[in-house]
Amino acid sequence: MGGILNHLDNLIGSSESGLDKGATSEWARFSQTVKTIDNLASDDEPLAQNDPWKDSILSTYLSNRASSSTGQENTSLSALYKKPDADHLIQSLLPILSSNRTNEEISGELAELLGFDEIELIMGILDDRGSATEQLNEYMARWKPATSVDQDQGRQSGLNSHAFSQDSARQRMQEQFEATAARPLFLAEAQPELEVLPHVYSSTKMSQGNVVSQFGSKYMLPLGTTRQTYEEYEEVVIPPAKPVPPMSSERLIPISELNEIVKGSFTGYSALNRIQSIVYPTAYGSNENLLICAPTGAGKTDVAMLTILRVIDQHRLERNRTSTIGHVRDSIDRDAFKIIYVAPMKALASEIVRKLGKRLAWLSIEVRELTGDMQLTRAEIARTQVIVTTPEKWDVVTRKPTGEGEISSSLKLLIIDEVHLLNEERGAVIETIVARTLRQVEASQSMIRIVGLSATLPNYKDVAEFLCASHYKGLFYFDSSFRPVPLEQHFLGIKGKPGSLQSRKNLDHVTFQKVSELVAEGHQVMVFVHARKETVKTAMALKEMSVMEGNTEHFSCEDHPQWSFFRQKIGESRNKEMKQLFDNGFGIHHAGMLRSDRNMMEKMFESKAIKVLCCTATLAWGVNLPAHAVIIKGTQVYDSAKGKFVDLSVLDVLQVFGRAGRPGMETSGEGYICTTEDKLTHYLDAVTSQIPIESQFQAGLMDALNAEIALGTVANVRDAVQWLGYTYLFVRMRMNPFIYGISREALVDDPQLGGKRKELISLASQKLAASKMIAYDPEHGHFQITELGRIAAKYYIRHTSIEIFNKELRPRMSEADVLAVLSMSTEFDQIQIRESEIKELEQIMERVPCEVKGGTDTSAGKVNILLQGYISREMVDDFALVSDMAYVAQNGGRIVRALLEIVISKKWANVTAVLMAMSKSIESRLWPFDHPLRQFNIKPETLFSLEKWADEWSVSQLAKMDAASLGKLVHLNEIHGLAILNAAKQFPTVQITYALRPIAANVLRVSLGISRAFEWNAKIHGTSEPFWIWIEDQDMTTILQLSHIVFHQTMNTLEVDFFIPIPNGQVPSFVTIRSISDRWVGAEDTITISLDALIMPSASEPHTPVLNLPFLNIAEIQPHVLKDLFSRRLHTLNTLQTQTYWNFVHTRRNSLFCAPAGSGKSTLAQMAIWTTILKATEGWVLVVTPTKVAALEMVSELRHASTIIGVLLEFSGDNQRIFSHPKSRAIRVVSAEQLFQAFSNRKAAPSVKNLHLVICDGLEQLDPTYELAVSLLRLNQQSYPTRFVGISASLNDASDLAKWLDVEYSAVNSFRPQDRDQSLVTLRQTFSIPYSASLFKAMAKPAHLAIQNSPRGSSAIIFVPSRGQCRSIALDLITRCTLEMLTGRGYIPDEISDEFIGDYCARLQDKTLLDFVLKGVGFFHSGIPKPDRILMLEMFAEGIIRVLIVPKDSCWSVPARAAVVIVMGTQYVHVEDQGALRQIRDYSLTELVRMQSRAIQQSGAGYFHLFCQAESLETYSRFLDDGLPLESQLPESQILRSWVKSIYSGNADKQNLVDALSFTFLSQRVVSNPSYYGFISRDRGENLSAIVDQVLDEIHRKTQILQ
Repeated sequence: MGGILNHLDNLIGSSESGLDKGATSEWARFSQTVKTIDNLASDDEPLAQNDPWKDSILSTYLSNRASSSTGQENTSLSALYKKPDADHLIQSLLPILSSNRTNEEISGELAELLGFDEIELIMGILDDRGSATEQLNEYMARWKPATSVDQDQGRQSGLNSHAFSQDSARQRMQEQFEATAARPLFLAEAQPELEVLPHVYSSTKMSQGNVVSQFGSKYMLPLGTTRQTYEEYEEVVIPPAKPVPPMSSERLIPISELNEIVKGSFTGYSALNRIQSIVYPTAYGSNENLLICAPTGAGKTDVAMLTILRVIDQHRLERNRTSTIGHVRDSIDRDAFKIIYVAPMKALASEIVRKLGKRLAWLSIEVRELTGDMQLTRAEIARTQVIVTTPEKWDVVTRKPTGEGEISSSLKLLIIDEVHLLNEERGAVIETIVARTLRQVEASQSMIRIVGLSATLPNYKDVAEFLCASHYKGLFYFDSSFRPVPLEQHFLGIKGKPGSLQSRKNLDHVTFQKVSELVAEGHQVMVFVHARKETVKTAMALKEMSVMEGNTEHFSCEDHPQWSFFRQKIGESRNKEMKQLFDNGFGIHHAGMLRSDRNMMEKMFESKAIKVLCCTATLAWGVNLPAHAVIIKGTQVYDSAKGKFVDLSVLDVLQVFGRAGRPGMETSGEGYICTTEDKLTHYLDAVTSQIPIESQFQAGLMDALNAEIALGTVANVRDAVQWLGYTYLFVRMRMNPFIYGISREALVDDPQLGGKRKELISLASQKLAASKMIAYDPEHGHFQITELGRIAAKYYIRHTSIEIFNKELRPRMSEADVLAVLSMSTEFDQIQIRESEIKELEQIMERVPCEVKGGTDTSAGKVNILLQGYISREMVDDFALVSDMAYVAQNGGRIVRALLEIVISKKWANVTAVLMAMSKSIESRLWPFDHPLRQFNIKPETLFSLEKWADEWSVSQLAKMDAASLGKLVHLNEIHGLAILNAAKQFPTVQITYALRPIAANVLRVSLGISRAFEWNAKIHGTSEPFWIWIEDQDMTTILQLSHIVFHQTMNTLEVDFFIPIPNGQVPSFVTIRSISDRWVGAEDTITISLDALIMPSASEPHTPVLNLPFLNIAEIQPHVLKDLFSRRLHTLNTLQTQTYWNFVHTRRNSLFCAPAGSGKSTLAQMAIWTTILKATEGWVLVVTPTKVAALEMVSELRHASTIIGVLLEFSGDNQRIFSHPKSRAIRVVSAEQLFQAFSNRKAAPSVKNLHLVICDGLEQLDPTYELAVSLLRLNQQSYPTRFVGISASLNDASDLAKWLDVEYSAVNSFRPQDRDQSLVTLRQTFSIPYSASLFKAMAKPAHLAIQNSPRGSSAIIFVPSRGQCRSIALDLITRCTLEMLTGRGYIPDEISDEFIGDYCARLQDKTLLDFVLKGVGFFHSGIPKPDRILMLEMFAEGIIRVLIVPKDSCWSVPARAAVVIVMGTQYVHVEDQGALRQIRDYSLTELVRMQSRAIQQSGAGYFHLFCQAESLETYSRFLDDGLPLESQLPESQILRSWVKSIYSGNADKQNLVDALSFTFLSQRVVSNPSYYGFISRDRGENLSAIVDQVLDEIHRKTQILQ
C-alpha cells in the first residue's frame, strides 16, 4: 500500500511541494472530516478495535500523517460563524484562501465579500491564513444546516467532548456520515453532464493529464506520478500511459483493400496503424473538416496524406477514371486544384516537401516550398499542386490579390500542422488565415477543406469549433497512450538561481548523471542543446566527466563490429572535434556542419556506433533519428525574432520527446527535460496538457483588421464583427470570458458577444484611422483603406511602425536618414544591446559608409550597424549577432520596400530615389557607389582590374567598346575584355524618346517611347525586367506622375503617357524624366526636358452660360408639323434645348451644339432636319455619324417621321449613290467611313447640288476618317450654300471646332458637362491592384453594393474590359448577391413570377446563358447570337435581367440605359502582331463619356460609378468635369497618307495639298496648339506645309523601297 500512500502524499503534499493546493482542496476537506472522527474514537479502545473501516486506505493514510498538527484555533472565525449567512460566506471564502495568490492580492476580494466594516475580521484571517483555511475546511466537512448561533455552539461543544460510550460514539458517527451523504457533491449549481464524443480515445475516463474539466479546472497528474527532491534538482517522473483497449469495431485497415491512388502512395506499408485506421473513413471517405490531436510520432502526417489523396482522387477526369488503359496519373486534372500544407517552421517545411514529394512523384504531383527563403514564380506556382509554407508566409500570400495570392482561388485543401501554436504569439497568424479561409469558402461558395494536426491539447473541442470541424464527425482525440512507443517523461528542476554559475554547474552534473545511468543500461541517448557551439561544448564536458568518474568503458563503442570502418571514415573528415569525440563514443550534429559530416553522424548513431549524440533541435524537426532516451539540456533559447533568450517552446519539447523510443525495436522510451526550478511547473503543465489553449489574437487584431480591409473582405463595422466571429478569440471569449475582460453577466445577456466584438472593432478602427491607415466613418461604420493601410497590409508592417514612419519621413532625406528611420521600425524592437557584442559592433560601425544615429547605445543603432554590415558583406563572429544580422537583413528588405511605396504615394522625388537605391542595395548586398558590373558573375581579378583602371567609365561607355579595347583598358587580355563587354551589353538600360503635347491651357501630356537598350539573357534577366519611370518638377522634389513598366523578352518598345499640370499656365523651365531599374543597382538614367520652346494653348473660351428661360412648349414650335412628330415623345423642350432652339432650327447659319449626354441634341438635330426639308421644294439633307452603329440609330429615329411626311430616307452600303442627285426630297444617313470612301472613289470632285443641310453628329469622336471626310465635303461645298450643323458632347474648348465648321460665335452653344437637366451622381473609387483577375474580384463587392444601394428595382449596366471577363465577373456578382440576400433568385425582383421568366428563357438559343439569366444577370456583345442579344434587351426592359454586363467595345452599340452604370476598371489589354505584343492601355475619354451617358435618366437620378487605377483618377475626373479635349489625329494617320497617294500623283502641286488641308480641323489646331503637333510657331501655312512635306517624303521613300 506504500505506493498509493506516496501518490496521495505527493498529490496533497505540503506547502513546500510547489503543487497547486486549490486543485486538491476536495482531498484536504475529506481528510479533515476523517481526522475529526478519528479524534472522537481515539480514547475509546473497543471502538478502535472493532472499527469496520480500520483498514481502509484513508485510515492508513491518516495514520501515516499522525505527526501533522491542525494548528492553533483562529479566534477571528467565531465572529464569522455568528453571521446569519455564514455558511454561504465560507463557501465563497475557501476558494479565495486556498489559492496561490498573496495576501495583498486577495485582500480586496475579501473586503468586497465581507464588507469594508469587517476589516479587523479580514486582517485576523489573513494573519493566520493557513490555520483559518484548515479550520474552515473542517467546518465545511461537518456542516449541517443551522440557523441559530446556539445550534452552532452546541455542535462545537458536542464535538469537543470525549466522555462518550461506544454506542453513543457510533451513533454520532452514523449521523455524521448520513449528513455527509445527504449533502450534494457540489454546493454550486448543477452542471450539465460531460458530452460524450465518439472519437475521443483516452486511457482514463477522467482524461487525466490530457484535458481540462468542463469547468476549466485542471485534473490531477496521471496515476503513478512520482516526485523526488535531491540536493541538486527536483525530479517529477510521469509513467507511460496505459493503452486504450480497442473497440470491437476497430481493425487495422490493410493497404491491399484501398484504391490504387492510396496503394501507390503508401508503398512499404502493410496496413494503416490504429490511429490512421480509425480516421481513414472520414479522412479519405468524406470532405469533413478535421482536427486530429495525437502524440508526436503517431502518424498524423499520413492522415494528412490521406486527405491530400482524397483531393487528387476528386480531380480525376471522369473519362479516364474508369479506363484501364494508361497510368493513373494521366487521369488527374492538375490545374484544377491547389493544396496548402502550413508547417510551423521552415526546417520542417523542407522536410515535408521532401517526404510528400517522394511519395507523390509517381502521380506527377509537384510539391514545392513557399517560404521567406524559397520564392516561386508565377509559372512555378501554376505547375505546383502541393505548396508547403509557414503561417506567416501564407498570411502574406493571401493578403495579395495578385501573383502568389491567386493560389487561394483554386485552393481545395488547407492543412495546418501543429495547430496548438494558437497558444503562442504566432497563434494570431493561424487565426487570421483560418478566418480568411472560412470567409472565402462562404463568399465564393467553394469547398475548401481544413485539416488541423495537433499534439494532445486540453480544450480540443474549442479548437475543433474554430476549425469548423464537427465534434461527432471531424474531431479525433488520441491521448499519449497512442504513442507508437510508450514514453516515460522526466521533468527535472535544477536548483540554483537561474543563469547563475551554480545553476549551470548543477545542470552539467545532472545531465551527465542521467546520461551515465542510461548508457550504463545499454541505451543510446540524444542530448539536445540550443546553440551550435554548445553541441561540442556539452559533448566535451560529458567526455571529461566520464573520465573523472572512471566510467568511460560505458561510453566506448570499440566492440562495435563496424567501429574500425567508421573510424576510418571519420578520419577523412576535417572536423577535428568530431574525430576526437568519436573515440569516446560521443557525436555532434548541427546545421553548421558539412552535409557529409551530418550524414556520417546520423548513420553512425543509427548503427549504434556512438552512444551519445549532442545535437540542436533542428535534428528533431528535420531528420527522423530516434533514440531510446532524449535529454533536453536547458530551456533557454535565443530568439532572433525577439532579440533575447526565451523559454523553449512546448512545440519543440514535444517534437524532441517524439524522438524518444525506437518504433519496432524497443517497447519504451524516456524523455528528460532539464529546466530551472522556477520553470518546472510550467513545463509539467504544458507538456502534460494541463494548460488550456488560449487565443493570442487581440495583440494582432489591428494589423489583421487592416489586412482584411485592404483585401476588400471587410468594408464596415458589420463585416468586421462578422469576421471576428470566425476567430479562435471568439470561441474562447465565450468559453472563458474572464480572461478576456468579459463578465459572466455580459455573456448571459449577449451570448454571441456582439457588443464585445463591436467594441474591439471600434477601438481597433479608431487607432487605424489615427495612424492614417484607414478612413473610418464612425457614424455609418464604413471603412476605406488608404495607401498607407494598403502598403502596411502588403508588406506585413505593424501599425506601430506606420505611426513612426508618419512622424519621421520627410521629403528630402539622405541614405543615413533613411537607414535611421528604417531602424526605428517596431519590427526590430526585439533586437537588444548586449555588452558582449558592443566591441564587435563598434568595429563594424567604423567600416560602414553611413553615419549611424545612436551608435551602439540603442537597439535602433544596432539594427542600423547590422544592416549596413550586411550590405557591406561584413563577417560577424558572435553567434547571436549572426542570427540578429540575418533577421535584420530579411526584414529590412521588406520594410524598405514598404517605405519606398509610402514615399511614392506621397510623390516625394528625392527620397523615392534614395529608398529605391537602398532597397536594391539590401537585396544585392551592394552599395550604390559600387561598380554595377559586380552584379554579374565576373571573376574577382577582372572586377578588381575594372574598378582600378576603368572605375570612371559608365556601363554604357563600356558597352560601346570592343573586347580587345576593353581588355587593354583594364590591363588584361581580350578574354577578360569579352567578359566585361558581355556584362555591359546585358546590363538593363532603356532609351527614352518623348513628345510634348499640351491638351489644355493648364495640362501637358508627355508621350514617352521607352525602348529596351540591352541584350536579353534568360539566365540573367529571367522572364521580365521591371522599371520605374517618373517625371519630376524642376525642383526635383515632387513626382508629377509615375509609372511602373515591365519589359518581356519579346518586347522592344513600350508607350507611356504622363499628364502633368501647368498651374496658371506658368510653364516651368524644365522637367526631369527618371528611369530606374527595379532590381539592378546603378541601372538608372535621367533626361532633362526643356520647356522653354513650349507653346501652351490659350485659355479656353468660357462655356455658354445657362439662361433661366421658361421651357418651350412643344405646341408652340413652328412649323406645326413638328408638334405632330414629337408630341408623343415630349411635351416641352428642356433648358438647353429651349436656349438653343431658335438658333439651331430657325436660322440658316452654321451652328454648333456641345452639351452633355441626355441633353436632347439629337432631338434638336431632327427638328433642324425636318424644318429644312419642309421648307425646301427639292434637295436633300446629309447626316454624317462617326460609326455605322450610330448611323443605324439615327435611321431608326427618323424612319417614323419620314413615313408621315413622305420624305425619302436612305441608308445603304452603296457609296456611289451618296452624291447622286435625289429625285425628290431626301435624307441620307451615312457613316464617316462611307462618306470618305465616296470621295476616295472619285477621281474628280463630285458635283453636289441642292444639299441644304449637313448634320455632323458625334463630333467628340472625331477621328482622321471623320475629319478628312467632312473637310473634303466642306472643300467641295464652298461654292454652294450648304449649312453645317455640328453636334458634340461637352468639350473643354469648342472654339476651334466652331471655326472649322465656320460657325459664328453667336451660333456656338457649348455647355459644361454638369449643365444637364437630369440628375447624375458620379462616384469614384480607386484601386491600386494591377490589372489582373484579382482586380475584378476586388471590384465585385463594391459593384454589388452599388447595385444594392440603388433605388429599389433599379437596373444596372456594368462595363468590363473584354468579353472574356463577362462571365467570371457575373459569377462573382451572383455569389455576392446569393450570400447577402439569401435567395436563389439572385438579382431578379420578387414580384416577377417564375412563369413569366420561364417564357423568356425558353426562347434562348444559347442555353449556357440560362444559369446567368435565372439569377438576373445578362450580357450584351457581338459574341452572343443576335436573337439572344435582342431577347436580353427585352428581359432587361422587363426587369427580369437587372444587371447587364457589357464589354468596352460594345459601349457604342448598346442601346439601353440604366439607373446605375458601373465602369469596372479603365484599362484593357491591347493586342498587336497577332497576339505577340500585348500591352495594357487606358480607356479613351470619349469611351468613358459614352459609358457615363448610359446612366442618364429622363426621370429620377442616375448613378455613375467609376472604378479606376489611382494614378488615372485625376485625369479622368478633370475632363469628365470640364469637358473633353479635342485634337486632330490627322498628321500621323495612315488615312491621310492613303488619300494623298490615291488622289494626287507624284507630280501634284504641293500647294493644292496645303490648300486642301486648310479646310481641316487640323488647320485650326496647328495655330491654337502648335506644340501638340511638334511645331514651335503659330504660322498656319508654315505648319501645314511641313506636314505635307513629311507625308510626301514618306510616300516617296516607300515607293523607292518597293521599286
